[in-house]
Amino acid sequence: MASGAPQNNSQMACGAEILGFLDALLQDFPAPLSPESPLPWKAPGTTLSQEEVEAELAELAMGFLGSRNAPPSLAAALTHEAISHLLKTDLSEFKKVPSQEEEDEEEEEEKVPMTLLDAKGLARSFFNQLWEVCGQWQKQVPLTAWTPQRQWLVSIHAIRNTRRKMEDRHVFLPTFNQLFGFSDPVDRAYFAVFDGHGGVDAARYAAVHVHTNAAHQPELPTDPAGALKEAFRRTDEMFLWKAKRERLQSGTTGVCALITGTTLHVAWLGDSQVILVQQGQVVKLMEPHKPERQDEKARIEALGGFVSFMDCWRVNGTLAVSRAIGDIFQKPYVSGEADAASWELTGSEDYLLLACDGFFDVVSHQEVTSLVHNHLVRQQGCGLHVAEDLVAAARERGSHDNITVMVVFLRDPQELLKSKIQGAGDSLADVRSQNLLSGFSEPETNTPQRS
Repeated sequence: MASGAPQNNSQMACGAEILGFLDALLQDFPAPLSPESPLPWKAPGTTLSQEEVEAELAELAMGFLGSRNAPPSLAAALTHEAISHLLKTDLSEFKKVPSQEEEDEEEEEEKVPMTLLDAKGLARSFFNQLWEVCGQWQKQVPLTAWTPQRQWLVSIHAIRNTRRKMEDRHVFLPTFNQLFGFSDPVDRAYFAVFDGHGGVDAARYAAVHVHTNAAHQPELPTDPAGALKEAFRRTDEMFLWKAKRERLQSGTTGVCALITGTTLHVAWLGDSQVILVQQGQVVKLMEPHKPERQDEKARIEALGGFVSFMDCWRVNGTLAVSRAIGDIFQKPYVSGEADAASWELTGSEDYLLLACDGFFDVVSHQEVTSLVHNHLVRQQGCGLHVAEDLVAAARERGSHDNITVMVVFLRDPQELLKSKIQGAGDSLADVRSQNLLSGFSEPETNTPQRS
């Protein structure tokens, strides 16, 4: 479907930006890659299963196009188009023949029918598909590349802290519809934090695959929360196959939020958390999965496992989480089944906060609101760097873990600051009125000062 000429100045500027990007990319890559050409991106491992191809290649393309400052909608639309073309071709030429050692291992274990594909060959072929789509769009840009999207103000900060490795991963995907080809009128945006342990493989895998698996659930348009739950389960299943193939032992907790139109859907696995703040008050959306939770303890014991206290509550004396993607040697005690919830947004909500246990273990839900408000006061209503302040607060309170915090503003921070100050003024006026009616005057020393 080709687009007509842009209708206004904004569209004309957008069109010029798109064409400028395409021109620059095709100047840098005047021809498709030859078999000898170096890849412009790192191949996603050695082999991929058929099910992993779309998500892994989308991750490559979005990272590559983003590094070249592609407009987000264009990057997502190009990626979707190139992947659609690739998946219509015969991928059997990339089939990887297993070595004798791999065949022997398959015979010893429960054999799962799976075709493995050469990741490097796929990455090269995919780049050439992307290059071809760019050439076509340089001549005529389709409507999908012009699709306007909601503008989000999101503050994200992540640190390794005192840990040896950074095992957290996060996702902010405002172009969910464009990346997966949704053409209905419902806006969708996806946000997620994954907290890995025992290595980064599981967290990285979840950050690449959960949203892709969610997008392919038939029930996503009618039951987004159910689709997110199934996406976690399916991602866990896929990662366990990968862990078996590649001898991986890592795991990851995770929490995600999908906003569809005016409804918020959240899903979680383990002790990563999301909270909603509405008019300065915390709305509890979820209960994190922890080994000491009575229902989690009962589930684990019913399966033949145990929960014990060893500096913290642990499953079978090892893991401090009761649900996670991965952790192949602790299944089924560490479950891959997520929980989910939905919340209808009314426009009175302030922001969402998603974070790992490195934050929530030392900062209470109620402290979040005052920390965010104080930051907005200091920054005169600018919320761009609020996540940095929150991470710093967790570190000051003694967190040694990796820390990731994502704040998704649902209203303009300037508006939040004004309404908070107005609310404080109204409260003070009410107190003064009550004191006058009671015949008492308010001591001047108790009068709050605005900062």
